[in-house]
Amino acid sequence: MAYLKTIKVWARALRVGQWTKNLLIPAAWLFALGDPTQRAMAQGWRPVLLMLGMFASFCLVSSAFYLLNDVRDRESDRRHPIKRFRPVAVGLVSPREATIAAGFLFIVGIIPSLVMFLRHVDRWPMIAVVLVYSAMQLCYTGFLKRLPYVDVVVIAAGFVLRAVAGTMVLGVRLSPWLLACAFSLSLFLALCKRRHEKLLSEESRPALLGYHLPTLDMLIASSAMVTLSVYVAYTLVPSTVARYACGENLAFTAIPVGLGLVRYLYLTYARGDVGRPDKILLSDKVMWAILFLYAVSAAVVVVR
Repeated sequence: MAYLKTIKVWARALRVGQWTKNLLIPAAWLFALGDPTQRAMAQGWRPVLLMLGMFASFCLVSSAFYLLNDVRDRESDRRHPIKRFRPVAVGLVSPREATIAAGFLFIVGIIPSLVMFLRHVDRWPMIAVVLVYSAMQLCYTGFLKRLPYVDVVVIAAGFVLRAVAGTMVLGVRLSPWLLACAFSLSLFLALCKRRHEKLLSEESRPALLGYHLPTLDMLIASSAMVTLSVYVAYTLVPSTVARYACGENLAFTAIPVGLGLVRYLYLTYARGDVGRPDKILLSDKVMWAILFLYAVSAAVVVVR
């Protein structure tokens, strides 16, 4: 029982639930499977193993920086109504233990991308994107998270790097429309989270004092509209239509995308339960139904 309790504590400290953010990495593999011009690069076990390696790298590296972030913010987290239960803030994990674990996770985390780089030197961007992500997270933990509005842009950029990582590991291309959509969607989620945090306890994070609720509301609405508009544009551009067997019907997949954005807006303003987007993704039944609808509609259109 003691071991089980320790595992649960460390799972919370590593924020294993937030590894769902890294599910954006296999997006390139899924889209490549539906693209006749790139399908050969995504078929077989080798691309799957490469994708799993990159996914593992990002999970371990991100957890390393979660630990460092918790060590740095443990005093302010203790004043937060929710974050005060984090293992480092509570004292279940000491700052020294968290720092050592962060170093270990970072070293182990870059091993998969390093091995892939050594086996395929021509794909040096594979490890470069992991190192760029790490440098960005280090700056975010150090000082960028204290700059209002800059912090959410950094978070959105992290999602774009995840999408890029998937393309680098397979050597495929991903539409710039989808990268722009990933950026605007992650910016939308980050802004919703900041609004929730400001209403909950703005003293817990220095950057929250610089946020203005009317401005946040305007940016949330704008980023939601941009996300839907960019995705619809992606489904209608001639290059996308020509790429898939039923490309002219790809625009129908924008319906669940719009429903998902509306559902998240409802959760933001009617229930205010958007402090952890990963929790919503894993627990909200309506969102699960919308994601299932998108998966089915995309499979019907993209997969021959």
